[in-house]
Amino acid sequence: MFRTGLSFDMQTPDFGAPRSEIYSAAFEMIEYADANGIDQILFAEHHRSVDGYVPVPALLAAAAAARTRRIALMLGAIVLPLHDPVEVAEMIAVNDLISGGRLHVVLAAGYVEAEFKAFRKSIHDRARLMDEGLEIITRALAGERFQDGDREVFVRPLPLNRPPNLYVGGGVEASARRAAKFGLGFWTMKSDVIAVYESECRKLGRAPGPVIRTPVGIHVAEDPEAAWQRIGPHVLHYVRAYAAMSSDPSVSSSPMHGLNSLDAVRASGIMTVVTPDQCVELAQRESVTLVPLIGGLSPKIGWESLELFTAKALPRIKAANGA
Repeated sequence: MFRTGLSFDMQTPDFGAPRSEIYSAAFEMIEYADANGIDQILFAEHHRSVDGYVPVPALLAAAAAARTRRIALMLGAIVLPLHDPVEVAEMIAVNDLISGGRLHVVLAAGYVEAEFKAFRKSIHDRARLMDEGLEIITRALAGERFQDGDREVFVRPLPLNRPPNLYVGGGVEASARRAAKFGLGFWTMKSDVIAVYESECRKLGRAPGPVIRTPVGIHVAEDPEAAWQRIGPHVLHYVRAYAAMSSDPSVSSSPMHGLNSLDAVRASGIMTVVTPDQCVELAQRESVTLVPLIGGLSPKIGWESLELFTAKALPRIKAANGA
């Protein structure tokens, strides 16, 4: 669906670039990506992170929408059980209007128990809260006015896209079935559950929606081994921070469990450093998403990767895909 992208989570560990530089560089890169024909920008959500992982990605999306014209904006993912679904529906509608219909939103169940406690929610209620929330959001954004218990749900304005671009995110069969049940697209990190989603859609008599694989993060460099030496500490921070958040495998399907060294990270393929030629080859098999500020990486190094990508890989990727 989206062949190329940039991903930002705004992590700023103590050894990384200052937070003000990360935020300034991110929006400069977003404008550059829009001007140079990159397909999408991805923002994620987490809370209580010491390194400042962005807790309100919808604000970043709104700011990005105001500074761009064509690039798609992906919120991937909003942790739906933490929020009032009416407020989420309103956020989707307003962001979709601001962006001129360029908004895509992944809604996921979440897996970080500390985040649920911070929002006075129980992680054990997340399946129920997902189902209730998706019911409210899809009905409200279809324009319905209805009762939800003792409150009336009525969302205005409505989004430009009717229906909006919504996906259920997750790497387990329950997520795949939930996406099919609500007639939404599916965002997953595990290819084996895609068949479950498509089968469930057929059982329900509807065509499957868009399926998006969680992208592999890439860094583009002429000398990958030298680049790994420069970005390695930042990549390792990114992975370790995620692993710490998702330390209980019983509630998370995160592939970052047990990646305790840079060698393990490299072997996992979660993050890879490629030459421009390798990037073009990779893009023929899957989407390629640059993470130019990963783990508080110096914007100077991030710009080197991004500009090399747009100069030597992106034109060939577009040509190969008829763009």
